[in-house]
Amino acid sequence: MAEFTEQQIQRYARHILLPDIGGTGQSELLQSKVLVVGAGGLGSPVILYLAAAGVGTIGVIDDDVVDLSNLQRQIIHTTDAIAMTKVESVRKTVAGINPEVNIEAHAMRLDAGNALDIISRYDVVADGTDNFETRFLINDACYFAKVPLVSAAILRFDGQMSTYKAFAPIQDGENGENGGHGPCYRCIFREPPPPGQIPSCAEAGVLGALCGVMGSLQATEVIKEILDIGDSLSGTLVMYEGLAAEFRRIGVRADPGCPLCGDNPEITDLSIHHKTVAGA
Repeated sequence: MAEFTEQQIQRYARHILLPDIGGTGQSELLQSKVLVVGAGGLGSPVILYLAAAGVGTIGVIDDDVVDLSNLQRQIIHTTDAIAMTKVESVRKTVAGINPEVNIEAHAMRLDAGNALDIISRYDVVADGTDNFETRFLINDACYFAKVPLVSAAILRFDGQMSTYKAFAPIQDGENGENGGHGPCYRCIFREPPPPGQIPSCAEAGVLGALCGVMGSLQATEVIKEILDIGDSLSGTLVMYEGLAAEFRRIGVRADPGCPLCGDNPEITDLSIHHKTVAGA
C-alpha cells in the first residue's frame, strides 16, 4: 500500500473509513486507470466522481467542443468553456477538484483503428456515448482487450445500465450463477437498430438531472470493479424510470449464439466497424 500524504488522508478520509475500501482500496484507486468515452451528459458526472474519488488516471476521449446547449446536462463544462474542446474543459475542471488526478485527453474520434490500442491501456471503461455504432465498437474492443465495460444509456426521463465482461467467469452474486461467463452488450442488443428508428437525445430531449442519476451509478460501478467489491452488475440490466421514480433489475444471460462471445463467434476483430464518433 502506498504511503499517503497528510492532504490525501484528509481528502479521502470518508473512503478510508469504509471497511470495504480502507487505505488499501484507496491506494488501489490512486493507481488505477479508467477510460471515459464521451465527455457529455453521462461522462460529466462519471468523471467528476471518479476524480473526486482519487482515481489516479482518467482518460477522456471526445472530439467535440463545448456548446451552450450542452450546459443543461453536461455539468463538467461551464459557460466560459464554450467553444473549448471538451477534453480541455474536462482537464480544467478536474484540476480544480483534484489536482492529483492525471487527465489523459484524447481529442479524437474512437474508431476501429484506434479503439483496441486506447482501451487496452485502462483498467475499466465507462461508456457515456450517445450513438449505437460507438457503443457496439466499445463493447467489441473491451471484449477483445479483456477490459470491464460499464455502459449506460439515457433518453427523455429513462435510463439503463449494466456491466459487461463476457471474458470473465460468472462469480457468486452475479445473476445467481456459477460457471460460464456473463453477457456482452451484443448478447442483449444483437446489432445497432436501423438509422432513425430510435431518436437521439438531440431529437427527443433528455432531463438533465437524469444524466446525473445514471452517471453517478456508473461511477459507483466503476469503483466497484476496480476494487472488486460488492456484486458486479455483470448479468444484470438496471432500468430506471424517472417519472415513476422506479428501478428495475432484469437478469440477463450470455447468448450462446452471440456473434462476439458465443460458442461460434463470427466477429473476431474490429474490421466490421466504420469510423464512429464518441460524444453525448
